[in-house]
Amino acid sequence: MQSEPKASLVGEEYEVEVGPVAHGGHCIARTADGQVLFVRHTLPGERVVARVTEGEEGARFLRADAVRVLDPAKDRVEAPCPFAGPGKCGGCDWQHVAPGAQRRLKAEVITEQLSRLAGLTPEEARWDGTVEPAPGDKVPRGEVPAWRTRVSYAVDEQGRPGLRRHRSHEVEPVDHCLIAAPGVSELGVEKREWPQIATVEAIAATGSSDRQVVLTPRPGGRLPLVELDRPVSVLRVGETRGRNRTPVVHRVHGRPFVRERAAGRTWRVGEGGFWQVHPKAADVLVEAVMQGLMPRKGETALDLYCGVGLFAGAIAERVGERGAVLGIESAKRAVEDARHNLQDLERVRIEHGKVEQVLPRTGITEADLIVLDPPRAGAGKETVTRLAALGARRIAYVACDPAALARDLKYFREAGYTPRRMRAFDLFPVTHHVECVAVLEPARENG
Repeated sequence: MQSEPKASLVGEEYEVEVGPVAHGGHCIARTADGQVLFVRHTLPGERVVARVTEGEEGARFLRADAVRVLDPAKDRVEAPCPFAGPGKCGGCDWQHVAPGAQRRLKAEVITEQLSRLAGLTPEEARWDGTVEPAPGDKVPRGEVPAWRTRVSYAVDEQGRPGLRRHRSHEVEPVDHCLIAAPGVSELGVEKREWPQIATVEAIAATGSSDRQVVLTPRPGGRLPLVELDRPVSVLRVGETRGRNRTPVVHRVHGRPFVRERAAGRTWRVGEGGFWQVHPKAADVLVEAVMQGLMPRKGETALDLYCGVGLFAGAIAERVGERGAVLGIESAKRAVEDARHNLQDLERVRIEHGKVEQVLPRTGITEADLIVLDPPRAGAGKETVTRLAALGARRIAYVACDPAALARDLKYFREAGYTPRRMRAFDLFPVTHHVECVAVLEPARENG
């Protein structure tokens, strides 16, 4: 016998008192009958009318937007972006929050994730409980920094560029993204139409004048003649190839890469490849990792999920000619870029493949230092256990997701490593995202 379909609650409204912030850019509230709501566009302590955007009767929780604020928090500001708010662009979570309060909310999320998933207090994580702003990002109340050097615009059926709405494929057309870096805005992507195009990624390199757009046509769509307000190279995403169905990127015009500048070197980043989005992020993270690891001459090091070689290069400069650094990266183009970027450092070797597959094949049984910057899902127990067995003097873990970091810190603790120091950085202002660097060492040394 088939069960009756549960009634959708989308559109229902509840007047609620808003509770603590949660991971994901929302706060927790409860209806009068105890139903949990994850509410966006609000702040802890507010009284709001929340309209359900996802969920049905009997669901464990409902998602909702605060559509009317009855009792605002002192940290609430008027969102400076006209495209922010319920039902609009989903790119920013905290446009309605004063800058300092955004960082406090992120600190509360990190604290909660460490406690719930790792069983650690901030003191045990050796973290002072603050989220540090990036240099130059302190802005007056009611303003937002223009920091995003890579913006992926979705294009609607009419060819208008915009950004996707929260948890939706629907496009919110925009004529200006406030958090886009000046180098992105000056291209004028938002001023023109993009017929037959699905997405336009705009990239403005830091430390060079390189500008790039990466176009993904709709199925069967033709590439338009690209005329933007600044000189720009153009790439096109084509058919997928190989077992993993990786999209092939073709050069249409100009260089197939951009040149970034960080840690005293120039870095080639090809075909829309990974690079930190905030213009100060690469230098901030390298400094934090090097201060934590304190590399010594002659040491051996691993740089896992190494991208185009940022940390490998910084470590290699410090361990000197008698030292050695092995980088492992799964993206083929990033491996090519890393080898190019570090070709003057003979003590650096870059291997292509997944960390969990390549590392066992290397035959490496020990290392002095390890840095890992895994994807959002984290490294996982198996990889963490293998790394701990190498007996490194120090391990630096760079994390873009506090939940993944907390899970992996628990695995490291089970394998005999505990935090020596942890720092958090607001490298994604106005969003819920936050970057952390945790430096670990064997528990017996950390006492």
